[in-house]
Amino acid sequence: MAEQTHVLFVEDDDVIREATQLALERDGFVVTAMPDGLSGLEAFRSNQPDIALLDVMVPGLDGVSLCRRIRDESTVPVIMLSARADSIDVVLGLEAGADDYVTKPFDGAVLVARIRAVLRRFGHAGGPGNGSGGAGDEGAGQVSGGVLAFGDLEVDTEGMEVRRGGAHVALTPTEMRLLLEFSAAPGTVLSRDKLLERVWDYGWGGDTRVVDVHVQRLRTKIGQDRIETVRGFGYKLKG
Repeated sequence: MAEQTHVLFVEDDDVIREATQLALERDGFVVTAMPDGLSGLEAFRSNQPDIALLDVMVPGLDGVSLCRRIRDESTVPVIMLSARADSIDVVLGLEAGADDYVTKPFDGAVLVARIRAVLRRFGHAGGPGNGSGGAGDEGAGQVSGGVLAFGDLEVDTEGMEVRRGGAHVALTPTEMRLLLEFSAAPGTVLSRDKLLERVWDYGWGGDTRVVDVHVQRLRTKIGQDRIETVRGFGYKLKG
């Protein structure tokens, strides 16, 4: 997989940019590295990378704004790089459409593992790793082959399409995987840790803010009251 994967890497620190580029290339990735957001946007449009790594604090066009511009044009996976785990920049990046984030300083092996985890998710957007194969067995209305109904919401688990009130709903692959997990067990509470494991492919503890922000983004698209928060436990899809 990694041999043909094209990574766009936007980082203004020369040392970090060069060292990370070399580390990724040693792992078989093709890397286009840019020092600022404007050149990064141009490189994104001209190179059509498979994944984008964006540092939050880059000149010209900051990483969050760059992520928004990319998300306006593409569903390509985006990982934000942030210097502080508790920074508001993390949430802003996720709200802008990023799929994940990595805190600096980072270990090269950890970064590669996160890149590969994101690529696995996007390569199999229609099949979350655990439990989604049983979608529709627990209370969803079966409209036709592979289509589940939850009120005015229809989820086509085979065609990977979502409709609300008959209108198409555009979801990113991560949002689609999240919705598929909920659709597999409507009415069942899914914890943040379980969603991190199933949707984000985390085999280790992760930041649950990733889940919270993506749930909120999903709510804005399918209806704020469609996904219920169960305080202290997680979230559930209303059947």
